[in-house]
Amino acid sequence: MGDLGVGGLGAAGTAVHNLSRGTVLATQAGVAKDFWTRLVGLMGRARLAPGAGLLFPGTPSVHTCFMRFPIDLVFYGSDGAVLDVVHSLPPWRVSRYYHPAGGVVELPAGTARASGTQPGDILSFQPPLPVPPRRPVAATARRP
Repeated sequence: MGDLGVGGLGAAGTAVHNLSRGTVLATQAGVAKDFWTRLVGLMGRARLAPGAGLLFPGTPSVHTCFMRFPIDLVFYGSDGAVLDVVHSLPPWRVSRYYHPAGGVVELPAGTARASGTQPGDILSFQPPLPVPPRRPVAATARRP
């Protein structure tokens, strides 16, 4: 499958900026917005090219099963604020669950540290990411 860059998974071409630091995390990030791209993610890829990334809107946790390289993870809230940064998550690991996360950005290992990204920083996505649909909350029956 090779590198993930322009023309990779999902809709490539989303730029991810850290507004707090004035840095760029990715210039050509794909968006995993359907079942298949979310399931496959970066599996089978040789590496993640510099400047590339994969966005998972509405995702609170990811895994690196069947991957061949470590990745950085930047979890963000619905307001774009960074919740946590995971540096160089190795293959065959599962991230912790971040509730409520607006999503996560998967990046080449070392990108988050090089950009200085930290919890509390504000991310910007260009073009803006689609807002994932919220699951309906079950209504509770009221007693008369």
